[in-house]
Amino acid sequence: MTSENTDPGTPGTVRPGGRTARVRASVLQAAGDALVEHGFHRLDLADVARRAEVGKTTLYRRWGTTTSLIADLLADMAEQTQPRTETGSLTEDLKANARLVTRTLTDSRQGPLFKDVIAAAGCDERTAHALHRFHATRIKEWAPCVDAAVARGELPAGTDADEVIRAVSAPLCFRLLVSGDPLDAAVADRAAAAAESAARAGAYVS
Repeated sequence: MTSENTDPGTPGTVRPGGRTARVRASVLQAAGDALVEHGFHRLDLADVARRAEVGKTTLYRRWGTTTSLIADLLADMAEQTQPRTETGSLTEDLKANARLVTRTLTDSRQGPLFKDVIAAAGCDERTAHALHRFHATRIKEWAPCVDAAVARGELPAGTDADEVIRAVSAPLCFRLLVSGDPLDAAVADRAAAAAESAARAGAYVS
């Protein structure tokens, strides 16, 4: 028997196995497809239910709103974040992080998803919280490579690892969301190098 710890105030946050997990996976896949195809403002729960081949009542009962559905989509993306690369070199670690972010943002599915999720976060507190949690998960995954660099003497003691990782991804996200400038491996490497230079100079010492 599958047990569920449901919180009626936070629909879509259940993490059970079995059939309920399969329904969640189908719905989140369908929601992502619909977001990529139509965008946030045209996302419709009935359309998602049709795509996922689940009853509308099931979807409305569990998620209730499009923003709740997007929040759960983000939570699922955070759960599936790729493991950190272990290179033993700060330069290569930051470069690997920057290239991963760039591949995600330029992916034909993930890039549009992030744009729509950020649009949703601007008008819904729960979605914004889920977006913040997603980025916090990614940062915590990669921050240890900066701590390791401090331990090796590559960076000054007291360097804020989270800030270094944020500095890598910030210019890449700016290009996606604001300037529209190209994103590629060369741009990723420059972002990593800039963050590393600033970190070596002590810019991120607490």
